[in-house]
Amino acid sequence: MQNNKLIRYRLGGQVEYGLLSDEGVFRLPSGPWQNLHLGERVAALAEVQLLAPCLPSKIVAVGRNYAAHAAELGNDVPAEPLIFLKPPSTVIGPGEAIVYPRHLSQRVDHEAELAVVVGRRARHLREDEAHAYIRGYTCANDVTARDLQERDEQWNRSKGFDTFCPLGPWIVPGLDVSDLAIRCRVNGVLRQDGRTRDLLFGIGRLLAHVTAVMTLEPGDVLLTGTPAGIGPLRPGDRVTVEIEGIGTLENEVV
Repeated sequence: MQNNKLIRYRLGGQVEYGLLSDEGVFRLPSGPWQNLHLGERVAALAEVQLLAPCLPSKIVAVGRNYAAHAAELGNDVPAEPLIFLKPPSTVIGPGEAIVYPRHLSQRVDHEAELAVVVGRRARHLREDEAHAYIRGYTCANDVTARDLQERDEQWNRSKGFDTFCPLGPWIVPGLDVSDLAIRCRVNGVLRQDGRTRDLLFGIGRLLAHVTAVMTLEPGDVLLTGTPAGIGPLRPGDRVTVEIEGIGTLENEVV
C-alpha cells in the first residue's frame, strides 16, 4: 500500500472510494476505513472525477495554532487548543467552486491547512495513542468570512457557509507530517508559506483535546490551523493549497 493514495471518485455515474497508484485507480474491496488492499484496476486518473476524499460527519477546526497567524490578526496565542466546528455542508472537492456570499460578507479569506482524517472511532484518546486512529492527511482550505468573524461572538456563521471547506485531492496514509511545507497561492501569487513544525499544539495533543469532548467517527476531519499570510479572495480567483508530500488542492471562487 506504500505510496498509494486514498481517493473518492466518480466514474460512469457511480461514486466510489479507491486507491490511486502509479498504475492508475484501483477498486478498494475493504472500504476506506479498513485495511487498505488493492482490488482490480478500474481506470486511469485522467478518466475519473476526483471528489472530496471523505464525507465527514463533523469537521473540527483549530484556531490560532500558529503564533505568526495569531499575531497577524492581533490575537494572543491560546493556552490550550481553541476549537470550533464547520458543518459537513461546507465540504467541496478539488476543482469545485467556492461560492462568495456577497449578500452577507465583503471580506472572504483563504486559510491553507493540513487536515487530519480519522480512520477509527475515537473517544478519550491519550496523546501518545492518537496517531493510531489517523487514516491519513489531506489539504484543506478553511475559507472564512473575516468581517463576520470579527463582528460575531461565535464563528459558526463566518466559517460555515456552503463550500467553505475544500478538501483534497486525496488522503495520504502513513505520512510523517512533523515538518511539511504548507503554501497557498491565489492566481499563482504566493500568499502563505509555512511549515507544520511551527504548530503550537501537535496533532496528538489536538486529537486528545478534541476526543475528551466529542467522539470522532471514521471520515471525520480535524483542521490543524493556518500559518500566517491569510488574505482576501474575490470572484474569479483561483486559489491553491499545496502541502509537501500530499499534493495540490485547487478551487475557483465564483
